[in-house]
Amino acid sequence: MASLFTFANVSPKEKAALVAFYKSTHGESWTNTWQLDKPVEEWFGVVVENDKVTQLNLSFNKIKGELPENFGDLIHLTQINFFRNQISGKLPNSISNFKALVTLNMAFNEISGALPDSIGGLESLVTLQLFMNRIEGKIPVSIGQLKNLEHLELYNNNITGELPTSLKNLTKLKSILVSSNKFSGKLPSEISYLKNLKVLSLFDNNFFGTLPNSICDLTGLEELVLSNNAFYGNLPTNIAALSKLKVLMLGNNAFKGELVKLEAKFPNMQQFDIINSDNQGTIVTLDEEED
Repeated sequence: MASLFTFANVSPKEKAALVAFYKSTHGESWTNTWQLDKPVEEWFGVVVENDKVTQLNLSFNKIKGELPENFGDLIHLTQINFFRNQISGKLPNSISNFKALVTLNMAFNEISGALPDSIGGLESLVTLQLFMNRIEGKIPVSIGQLKNLEHLELYNNNITGELPTSLKNLTKLKSILVSSNKFSGKLPSEISYLKNLKVLSLFDNNFFGTLPNSICDLTGLEELVLSNNAFYGNLPTNIAALSKLKVLMLGNNAFKGELVKLEAKFPNMQQFDIINSDNQGTIVTLDEEED
């Protein structure tokens, strides 16, 4: 009777969401499966605190399939770690229910479709790791509602469009890693709002235009990776204000000026690249370069 009592402590709605997740992702074939007749807190990777499911830690577990819509009923989750599985399909709109979620790691899966607008509901989120998936479409403007976000890692997907200017609201951001996607457009001047930014990695996209002078306001920046895009023109005149830079990668763009002399302006530089090594085409625009 004791074990049955313990089992009953997790709400029926949360238990139903876990069982639906188990069934929709072929739980019987996971590396570490669940014994559904056992108490929920004994299920592998499930953390229960005060009768609430607060964490799912199921990385490297051969999870294959789509997340059910009622997955969002796990409203007390603070951490989801599904790193390196085969989860497919779109992220369900119900993820907006995860008001307490701090870490969402579904990197190295097969997630497709666009990020849902409802992602803006993750008001406690600090770390968003969705790299190495098949996500497409644009980043929703609602991402600007994630006021506590510090790490945005979306690299190696098929995301298109421009970086939304709503990113300026994420003033706690420390890293933006969106390389190897299909982004286009200019780097928004509003990037200067992100005073805590240390890493900005945009390489291998279709960004173009001149760099906004406002990028020089990011004085805490340690890594600026812009290689393999279609940026052009002179760098901002005050680029040396980024005195903490350790990594500066500018190759395979169409920047002008005496770039070779640039490295000496950064006392902490460890990795510096300005080489144009391929024959990629350039995007012709009619914009004037920014001063």
